[in-house]
Amino acid sequence: MFLIVAMLNLSGCASTSMLRPFTTDACSLFPDGDAEDASRWSECCVAHDQLYWRGGTATQRRHADVALRDCVLAHTGRQHLADLMFRGVRIGGSPLLPTPFRWGYGWRYGRGYAPLTPDEQRMADEKHAEYSLKRSEAACTPPSE
Repeated sequence: MFLIVAMLNLSGCASTSMLRPFTTDACSLFPDGDAEDASRWSECCVAHDQLYWRGGTATQRRHADVALRDCVLAHTGRQHLADLMFRGVRIGGSPLLPTPFRWGYGWRYGRGYAPLTPDEQRMADEKHAEYSLKRSEAACTPPSE
């Protein structure tokens, strides 16, 4: 009997959704900018990564990808570049691919397309706030001599 209760408790722990801290490499497998400005559109990619890390529904993913395309276009004025990046994330960002940049990469592989529960939303908001705080603190810290 004890063994059955212990197994039920462990299985409850295993099903708990855990969200890893937010990480970004900016424009995964793509340059962050061009020869004139090496980080010209990197902030677009970081904003896109924040949405991909969080995950959610297929509709939310499409909105994230459209926002990336629009942001790159606004930063560069180059429609062909924005469209190329859009097609790249539509193909390479599927939650079915076990990549570190897939849709919902903050969660364990296999989550797929699903709306965040209220608890998952809260967890994502808290972790995003932690990332934002660390980022702002790093910007205010003078470099070491």
